[in-house]
Amino acid sequence: MAGDTPHDASAPPPASHTPETSTHATGPDSHVPGGQIAKHGGMWALTLGAIGVVFGDIGTSPLYALREAIGHAQRGVGGDLAIVGVVSLAFWALMVVVTFKYVFFLMRADNKGEGGTLSLMALAQFAVGRRSAWIFILGVCGAALFYGDGIITPAISVLSAVEGLQDAPGLSGKLDPFIVPISAGILIALFLVQSRGTARLAKYFGPITAVWFLSLGALGLVHIFDDITILRALSPYYGVSLLLHDGFLGFVILGSVFLAVTGAEALYADMGHFGKAPIRMGWLAFVLPCLTLNYLGQGALILDNPAAAQNPFWNMVPQVAYWPMLILATAATVIASQAVITGAFSVTQQAVQLGLLPRIDIKNTSETQAGQIFVPAVNTFLMVGVLVLLVVFQSSHNLTAAYGVAVTGTMLVNTLMAYSVIRKGWKWPMWAVAGTLIPFAFIDSVFLTSNLLKIPDGAWMPLVLGALLVVVMWTWVRGTQILTAKTRKDSLPLTDLIEMLQARPPHRAPGMAIFLTSDPDVAPVALMHNLKHNKVLHEKNVILTVRTSERPRVKEVDRVRMEPINDDFKKVTVTYGFMETPNVPRALGLCRKKGLKFDIMSTSFFLGRRSLIPSARQGMPLWQDRLFIFLMRNAANPTDFFHIPPGRVVELGAQVAV
Repeated sequence: MAGDTPHDASAPPPASHTPETSTHATGPDSHVPGGQIAKHGGMWALTLGAIGVVFGDIGTSPLYALREAIGHAQRGVGGDLAIVGVVSLAFWALMVVVTFKYVFFLMRADNKGEGGTLSLMALAQFAVGRRSAWIFILGVCGAALFYGDGIITPAISVLSAVEGLQDAPGLSGKLDPFIVPISAGILIALFLVQSRGTARLAKYFGPITAVWFLSLGALGLVHIFDDITILRALSPYYGVSLLLHDGFLGFVILGSVFLAVTGAEALYADMGHFGKAPIRMGWLAFVLPCLTLNYLGQGALILDNPAAAQNPFWNMVPQVAYWPMLILATAATVIASQAVITGAFSVTQQAVQLGLLPRIDIKNTSETQAGQIFVPAVNTFLMVGVLVLLVVFQSSHNLTAAYGVAVTGTMLVNTLMAYSVIRKGWKWPMWAVAGTLIPFAFIDSVFLTSNLLKIPDGAWMPLVLGALLVVVMWTWVRGTQILTAKTRKDSLPLTDLIEMLQARPPHRAPGMAIFLTSDPDVAPVALMHNLKHNKVLHEKNVILTVRTSERPRVKEVDRVRMEPINDDFKKVTVTYGFMETPNVPRALGLCRKKGLKFDIMSTSFFLGRRSLIPSARQGMPLWQDRLFIFLMRNAANPTDFFHIPPGRVVELGAQVAV
């Protein structure tokens, strides 16, 4: 478990929630808008739920993916090969990246049923049996890149749907100046309702998205007959031929073709909410056929009418169905955006729990369903980022340049971290590991490199954002390591303190005192200050440590471990999974079954509060010291974070140079 295993200087400290050291622990990349889905809904209900949540992002790709890729291809070899080749590349990207890599392979690498980048990081660390610096770095990079994707996805999805107004019957061109403001209004409304939760709306996500996919499939099926020769695209020969004929331009085309598979990582991330079988069934039996039909239909339409390449999706829609399809497209993109926003909340909770970020205010939006959370700081961050993108880029065509880098980076990170899982955890022979991962890593690297060519056009944005978040996470992890080491160096071993108290008993106060600390082997700062200034020791004293497991959830029977030291002192360790929210009073209630009798409303909780000052002569560079101090000062109140009754908390502080 995290905190029970040794860690080196490059790895994060034990993910222990302790106000004294601010090494905080609190839930895999989860895109579930309505919180955790009940597993008792039956296969069909879970499959429908997965269609509404898991596939929302990849389901909006037909709005812009083929338009961008064919636009590049027609500047090269041109003719039918440009169209058939791009459709072939899109289809085989769906097959290789989504079906083979995620559905058939990576979904097997689950952490007790959970998936996602941070979940995979924890699983890889568990498989290795120690804290690995390179696995940690990969996990941090993957989590940071996810936020870049979380900002771009809502902007490009909603904007691409609203751009359908450009060709709306009777309004062609008249509403162009209002497309960005309308998109901004929709997204602002979406972010503003986050604090109220989405449980009541989430039940409609599945049916609406299912209708969207059926519409995609129906439109594609109708237009395939515009030029039935488009079925040639199902052969990889035409995709490979296009790449060989276009040379370097073919490499550029791959960056746009990748837009067809953005959102694939959601299949892995949302495993824990729906299960493998419903996601696999939803993809293979419903989503993949509908997407394939739509891309084939777009290709056939362009073969028959080359002018349709300007906006093939909306040129597929008959005038009689234009407005209903526009409304449906907008609803589908809002649902896709909601899934990504909620995913950012869940990743933030995981990052806090795993000790990658300081405590952040996380609110539960449902009293009956676990997993429904709202993170105000992340919501504001995403909203500002999305609005800036809309103002700067102005169109989905411009935004596609920024899209893809974050997703391809995350996919490559997942492939690299899977090595430790299948080699150390599954005990595969090296030839099998190489035969599986090298092709996937090669494809991920090709897509990533192709998308990096877009850096001058906007791909720099998610990279800069990801780099900034990596700096923040690394600063927090390194700062807590330094603070933990300094605390241990300056503190008195707990056993030595107990011997001193037995030799010179202080005045005893009635009741119980609970001291929260990250290191149960040294005397907590709050205990030392209480003895020094108040000159009292309670009748019963508990040294409490909250730790984070490398598993998503911990069974109640394994939640609490109690170790008596003597009649006056006991050590209690409370362990939570990285997807669970700590609740100290509830966990302590389990101690009653182990013989620890107490009344929560007559128990005092002592928290150590450190006041940090930067030091240029030790630790990190001065600018990093100041960033760490800023993060620590703005961390959420530990009393609220641990759900401790505020009236029972005593905070005692000390000044420390870092």
